[in-house]
Amino acid sequence: MNTDNSNVRTILTGDRPTGRLHLGHFVGSLKSRVQLQEKHRQFILVADMQALTDNNGNPAKVRENVLEVVTDYLAVGIDPQRTTICLQSALPAISELAMLYLNFTTVARLERNPTIRSEIVHRGFERSVPAGFLCYPVSQAADITAFDADLVPVGEDQAPLIELANEIVTRVNNQSGKSTLKNMEGLYSETPRLPGVDGKSKMSKSSSNSITLGSSPEEIRAAVRQMYTDPKHIRVSDPGTVEGNVVFSFLDAFDQDKNEVDALKEHYRAGGLGDMVLKRRLEDLLQSLLEPIREQRKRFAADPEYVLSVLRTGTEKSRDVTSETLCRVRKDLGHFIL
Repeated sequence: MNTDNSNVRTILTGDRPTGRLHLGHFVGSLKSRVQLQEKHRQFILVADMQALTDNNGNPAKVRENVLEVVTDYLAVGIDPQRTTICLQSALPAISELAMLYLNFTTVARLERNPTIRSEIVHRGFERSVPAGFLCYPVSQAADITAFDADLVPVGEDQAPLIELANEIVTRVNNQSGKSTLKNMEGLYSETPRLPGVDGKSKMSKSSSNSITLGSSPEEIRAAVRQMYTDPKHIRVSDPGTVEGNVVFSFLDAFDQDKNEVDALKEHYRAGGLGDMVLKRRLEDLLQSLLEPIREQRKRFAADPEYVLSVLRTGTEKSRDVTSETLCRVRKDLGHFIL
C-alpha cells in the first residue's frame, strides 16, 4: 500500500446490478480496479438506483443481483480493506445532490449528450424515454462529486458524461464563489470493448452473449466453440479475415504473447490456419484465467452474510463521506439549513 499521500487520488467507479459480471467487465475495469486499490482511495458504487432507470418494471432483477455483483468484486481480488464497496440507494445524499444539480443543466443539454442519444436509440425509447434515464448523467455527476472523486475509470463512450459532470462542477463553483467541488478526470481503458461471442454487439449482461466470471469449464468451452470468426473462412486453406473476428479480439485482450498473436494473424490472413486451432488456444487461456476466480466466487457465494457485511460496512462509511459533501455544497450555495 502506498503511504505517500501526495500522489493518492480518490477514485469512484461502479456497476449497475442487472446481472453477473463478465469478461468484458474484467478486462475493461475490474483488473485495473484491483491494481488501483493499492495506490489510491477507491470507492465502488453498486448503482442500483441507476439500474432502475431502464428496469423500473423489474425491480427484482436489480435487487437479486446486488450481492451477485459484490461477490464478483471479491472473487477477482477487490479487497474491502482497501476499496469501499457501497450501495447507491442507501446513500440519500447522492439523490439530494442530483436534485440540486438538475438546476444547473438543461433538458436540451441532456438530449445533446451522444451517449444518451445512442442509448435511447439502442433501447427503442424514442420520445417515451423515462425522465430518470434522460437525467442519469446528472445522477452520475452526483455519484462522483459526492465522494470528492477526481479520477473516474470509464470507457471512451463515457467521455461525454465526464464532460457534463465537469460543466456542473464549474457552474456550482461559479455560483458559490468557492472551490466547492472538484473537477474530475476520466481514466480511459486502453483495451477496446470486448465483443459478444456472437460478434453482433458488445458483450452484455442482457444479450446472452457473454462469459460470466463464474462460468463453468463446460460453459467456457461452449462459448468459445460458438464464437464468431469469419464466415468466408470455410476451409483451413482459405485466407481469413482478422478484423471483426471475435476470437482474435479475445486473443488481443487476454493473450500475453503479443508476438505470437501477431504471427497467428499473419498466418490466418494467408490461409492454412484453422479456426479450431485458435479456439483451443483461447479456451486454454480463459480456463486458466477463470478457474481461480470461479473457485473464489464459490467460496464467497457460500457465505452471503459476509458479502452483505462488506456492503453494509462500506455503505456506512460512504454515508458519512457523501453527507459531508452535501452539507458543504448546501452551505456554500447559501441554502437554508436547519
